[in-house]
Amino acid sequence: MIRHALALSLALLSSSAMAQAAAAPDPVRYDGPISPDRLSADVRTLASDAFGGRAPGTPGEAKTINWLIAQFKAAGLQPGGRAGSWTQDVPLVRTQLGQGTVTAGTVPLAQGRDVYLSTVRPVDRVAVANAPMVFVGYGVSAPERQWDDFKGVDLKGKVAVFLVNDPDFEAAAGEPVAGKFGNKRMTYYGRWTYKFEEAARRGAVAALIVHDTPGAGYGWQTVTAPAGENYDVAAPRAPRVLLQGWLEGGAATKLFAASGLDLAKQRVAARRADFRPVPLTPAFSATLPASFTRAVSRNVLAKLPGTTHADEVVMFGAHWDAYGAGKSDARGKTIRPGANDDALGVAGLLEIARAAAKAPRPQRSLVFGLWTGEERGLLGSETYAADPVYPAAKTVANLTLDILQTAGPSKDVMLVGDGQNQLERMLVQAARAQGRVVTPEALPERGLFYRADHFSLARRGVPTLLLMAISGAPDLVAGGRAAGQAWLDGYMTCYHQTCDEWSADWDLRGAAADVGLIAQVGETLANSRLWPDWNATSEFKAIRAESAAARR
Repeated sequence: MIRHALALSLALLSSSAMAQAAAAPDPVRYDGPISPDRLSADVRTLASDAFGGRAPGTPGEAKTINWLIAQFKAAGLQPGGRAGSWTQDVPLVRTQLGQGTVTAGTVPLAQGRDVYLSTVRPVDRVAVANAPMVFVGYGVSAPERQWDDFKGVDLKGKVAVFLVNDPDFEAAAGEPVAGKFGNKRMTYYGRWTYKFEEAARRGAVAALIVHDTPGAGYGWQTVTAPAGENYDVAAPRAPRVLLQGWLEGGAATKLFAASGLDLAKQRVAARRADFRPVPLTPAFSATLPASFTRAVSRNVLAKLPGTTHADEVVMFGAHWDAYGAGKSDARGKTIRPGANDDALGVAGLLEIARAAAKAPRPQRSLVFGLWTGEERGLLGSETYAADPVYPAAKTVANLTLDILQTAGPSKDVMLVGDGQNQLERMLVQAARAQGRVVTPEALPERGLFYRADHFSLARRGVPTLLLMAISGAPDLVAGGRAAGQAWLDGYMTCYHQTCDEWSADWDLRGAAADVGLIAQVGETLANSRLWPDWNATSEFKAIRAESAAARR
């Protein structure tokens, strides 16, 4: 695959060695086979209008799947699915809410301005009449942390109103909750997916999260980008609320005031373990037209069989889907092409596959998973993880690419989920060979570790490594961290928007180097007897330990 002059040690680095490897880098260099020009060409194709924004269940999906399979065939890979198939079916339901009326008491809530709603239920109309609203704080039920925001309050038929993120996200030093949920590092309890799931488990008819940009990690325009569209797997294993969505911060403040409550003070109260749910006076009503369609989307799976340990798998992952067509922008453009998110990650996997196919066959099998439905809630990777073609116990690692920087060579690479597992030490050593260092994500409160496809595998105990450039400003060779921040700020204005599009002005030398790092870690694992593990403090270590006997 990738043959650097410096061969990676097959022994995992100790913590002290990791620190030494991160210090005093050599001049930045990358001379591996990942081609910036080929990355650019692949993204230009995938993000073109001809692919329609690559939404699941659309003509753009069929074109995408066929193109991806053709690339793997041309590279010399084999089908990676069951019974010689290149794909794995992912049955989906696509829903769309139309415009209707939404009120809190007698006060109208404008869809897209005051509130953002969607449904994942296959219905043709959504009607909620005078449902009681209950503020449930952060909505966390975590017995292992001695925390319960619900206190036994019955939510059946009610609307649960949540704060985003974890109870200690805004805590000041000295508050009892400080550090209980990792301080600024978001746990899964802070994710909107957990909150919707918890509301459904408790019988709520709807769940609304109060939006604030620091806590969510993205602005209101990102919340509203799907324009009422949503997706779910066709046969969910858990219940779903009828309506789910967000309250805009200012609208939430007014709603609380209508109940005689100060939202700012309620935020403080919700940071105490003795917090109890608070009824809100206005009743919630909504009458909205809805539509749904059923579709079978597909994951794409390709493999290079190993020689001596073919039943052991090193998996590379990225998601092929984007947001399809939406509202027209100022230019009249409606297609949201997802050029960086994640056509560039897909291009990176294709380049790894091409390089691997030209190299001597590895001892372990290499599997490339290109997932559908990531933008709709990790649906493709979750479908795979729930019914894996290759058992999780024998999957050595999952290495995922999701958004890479396009601003040129960088002195560092951004790591999401710092401190989780031993793969990070291997990344440090691979970066050292390029004269670079590894920088932990700058904003762990965004919960990026729980927002990409690797998480579906992590939940099953598979050690994972995620590179995602929006986790912090890169330290660019030209311009340093300030230039990296300028790139990041510029990109985030296009995140999930029509302007996330291919550009001839991209400098993909840094992206190629990052892809090279993932390829190098994968090659090392594929030609070794290493079984990287989760760190002792990781919530996934115990899950991995349950299947230890399969790896002896």
